[in-house]
Amino acid sequence: MAENRQDPENPTPGSPQSDGTGPAGPGPRHSTVRSLLRLWPYARAVRGRLAVSVTAATLGMLSTLAVPVVLGLIVDGPLAEHDLAGLWPLVGLLLVLGTVESALFYTRRVVLARPLAGLETAMRGDLFAKLQRLPVSFHDRWGSGQLLSRATADMYTMRLFLAFPLVFLIVNSVMFLAGTVVMFTQDWRLALIALVPVVPLFVLTRRFESGFSGAARLAQDQNGDIATLVEESVLGIRILKAFGRHRSMTERFRAQAQELRRTELRKAHLLANLWAVIVGLPEIALACALAVGAYLVAHDDLSAGTLVAFLSTALALRWPVESLGWLLAYANEAATATDRFFEVLDEPDTPEADAPAPGTAAAPTAPDGIRFTGVRFRYPDAPDDSPDLLAGVDLHIRSGETMALVGATGSGKTTLTALLPRLYEATAGTITLDGRDIRELPRPRLRELVSVAFEEPTLFSATVRENVLMGAPGAGEEQLRTALDTAQAGFVEKLPNGPDTEVGEQGLSLSGGQRQRLALARAVVGDPAFLVLDDPLSALDVHTEALVERALREVLGTTTALVVAHRPSTVLLADRVAVLADGRITAVGTHQELLRDCAHYRELMSGEAALIPDGPLAPEGARA
Repeated sequence: MAENRQDPENPTPGSPQSDGTGPAGPGPRHSTVRSLLRLWPYARAVRGRLAVSVTAATLGMLSTLAVPVVLGLIVDGPLAEHDLAGLWPLVGLLLVLGTVESALFYTRRVVLARPLAGLETAMRGDLFAKLQRLPVSFHDRWGSGQLLSRATADMYTMRLFLAFPLVFLIVNSVMFLAGTVVMFTQDWRLALIALVPVVPLFVLTRRFESGFSGAARLAQDQNGDIATLVEESVLGIRILKAFGRHRSMTERFRAQAQELRRTELRKAHLLANLWAVIVGLPEIALACALAVGAYLVAHDDLSAGTLVAFLSTALALRWPVESLGWLLAYANEAATATDRFFEVLDEPDTPEADAPAPGTAAAPTAPDGIRFTGVRFRYPDAPDDSPDLLAGVDLHIRSGETMALVGATGSGKTTLTALLPRLYEATAGTITLDGRDIRELPRPRLRELVSVAFEEPTLFSATVRENVLMGAPGAGEEQLRTALDTAQAGFVEKLPNGPDTEVGEQGLSLSGGQRQRLALARAVVGDPAFLVLDDPLSALDVHTEALVERALREVLGTTTALVVAHRPSTVLLADRVAVLADGRITAVGTHQELLRDCAHYRELMSGEAALIPDGPLAPEGARA
């Protein structure tokens, strides 16, 4: 989802652009042919089938052109000479031509159906894999509906283009050229009259292409905007109903739908203008050819059979000419769909690991925990005159230690934790795990070492087991049960199918606290070497929070952890506390030391803090 970076700690969904440029801009406009040629690496796999399809369709079209020749023979032969016996072989030939044509068009359709379905599957798979590899910063810029429309509607558009418009752009061109040759062999004078509209049609189609391409791109981007709005409305339906905003959201949807309607009507208007000329000019030319031909026949300068054959040939060419508007329109839509598809594929992949600097040791040193040194960060879309969100963070979390990170809303706590698994790249500075720069570690290995539980627990349309074991695919049943026990997720056993119960999209069939506990279980199931918890207990009631904290202490005793905390009860899980303010770590110490020496920390803990140290949740040694 696109995000607004005004509050880095709590980014709010933003809306993608609806001006036809797309969330990240459309990039340079390519010609239709150049855009469509980018499909060749995929189409290469089906080039043999595509050639067979084009050949079959071409032969089918050419058999259509043979019909006027046979009709001319019938008129000038058996009909003119009243030879009934000579008529039947020619009628049989027409029947054969019709049968051959239908068989060839059947072959064209069947031979491409299966391979093109496989091609679409391959393209969709490549797009999905690319989306998984792209950094989080990419997904921050793009609306989910824009990506969804590329993976669905655009894929269908490209596949249909390869199956039908591409074939008939080739076939109709061949048929038009062959038909032109046939007409010139029949009578060159009538052929010149019939071909008069070619030049104005060429000029008009060039102008049509430039206007229609922009409208097609705008419509596809607006479809993506609508998909984003529908997705947000469905996922946020409880909020909309609770605040009575479903009517205003309906109005917003209606407004976007009206914008799309206007764009589609503009496309229809452009196509209608083109079609009117494409249909009208050839008909006028054909009428002129008929008049001249009739005059020539009347003066015995042309046979009636030749005139019938010529007119039949010209009528057979109506489909290639009249279909030109639709084929050009679909080619332009396929070209913009291709551009949109490759806009995602052209995004640079995040490298698995950076090359170590010269002289840097590849092997880790002795256990050193987590170390941030001079770490700076700013979001790419931040205003140029704004300061860095993180302006030089220096922090050392000793091996086996739990460090709580506190700070005001918007201070960058969540952002700092996201740098550790490299969801974002630090603008400057270094982060090391046990002495090794995280940029030297392949991302899969880094994310095996570092496990994360986010403040907003995200679950997928899968079973409880699948959601939890996502944190450690190789974990067994015992580890699953231990993780659920640690997260105090006993409610799982009461679900209809226990851990094998489907939780539904976004886990909305569960309460907020239940989702948060499953997210916590997912973070601890693999016994990670490094653990990052972003306010993991915010949705729990006091009783459950106390139980989870007790169980968490055992997990935290075996790992190196960074815990974002907003409440004193969470702070007390940590050995030490770091205060983040103005983009830097301004104080580090125990809870008691900071209460005594740091006014900002006392303000953050506000009131409740003074009561907690001697309370029942305080760890031994933490009480005054």
